[in-house]
Amino acid sequence: MSDAAALRLSWAVSAEPVGSPDAEALLREYYTEVADRYFALHEGRRSTPQEIDEGVAEYPSTDLTPPDGTLLVARHGAVATGCVGVRMLDARTAELKQMFVRADRRGRGGAGVLLTAAERVAAQLGAERIRLDTRRDLVEAVALYRRHGFVEIDPYHEDPYAEVFFEKRLEGGR
Repeated sequence: MSDAAALRLSWAVSAEPVGSPDAEALLREYYTEVADRYFALHEGRRSTPQEIDEGVAEYPSTDLTPPDGTLLVARHGAVATGCVGVRMLDARTAELKQMFVRADRRGRGGAGVLLTAAERVAAQLGAERIRLDTRRDLVEAVALYRRHGFVEIDPYHEDPYAEVFFEKRLEGGR
């Protein structure tokens, strides 16, 4: 077995309630990282706890619940180390949200495992395509999506933080 295959096998992904302690911690870390990177780039500082609270409130994850959404949590060993959300935008289109792997677990295949699991969930929900938005400064995310077959598309919604929009056709949608 290759080293890459062994790394992928050490990951487990499952649906988890948005309000679980692991999910809440991962989502807060996600918001902290993207906010810190934004403020570092634009204002030369880190985010404050109040700004993170405001971001979590402004972009709630409550739509990542059945029947039209799911939050997936990845564990590396027994430790919750990453998450990704999937929600349906319409009967044939899913959206990827809050893709995150903790920094100390990056480079071990977790992002690809999460992305593959999210695509599978989207297809099970009936999606024929999956979309997402991200920022240009999140270069690792942009590279990941391109590596996994996402193509850049025109904006499909307005958000002051969304700069790049991607879409991928899925196999096996209802």
